[in-house]
Amino acid sequence: MNELLIKTQEMNDLLDRYESLLTQRQLDVMNLYFKEDLSYQEIADDLGITKSAIYDIIRRVTLNLGEYEEKLQLVKKYYQLQDLIETLKSLNIVEVNKLIKVYEEETHG
Repeated sequence: MNELLIKTQEMNDLLDRYESLLTQRQLDVMNLYFKEDLSYQEIADDLGITKSAIYDIIRRVTLNLGEYEEKLQLVKKYYQLQDLIETLKSLNIVEVNKLIKVYEEETHG
């Protein structure tokens, strides 16, 4: 997988887990850049702020998200849990599969 694609996916994972810790402005900028794939200039034009302000927001939030993950490890724990669920599913134990289904319904739907 392309390194840029990996970095974008990592950032989207961090945003999904820690978005409630960001201001609305920070969240808007990060979503426009990482999820909508807009350029700094396009975001600046849309939000009515300078391109350098966009750069500063992205840089600062990226550093903050890295620190949050380093301390809380929510993304790491999420993927560990997903791996465990897949392992448990492969055991094909009826009771375990029922519990997994309940968990998935409660967390994803």
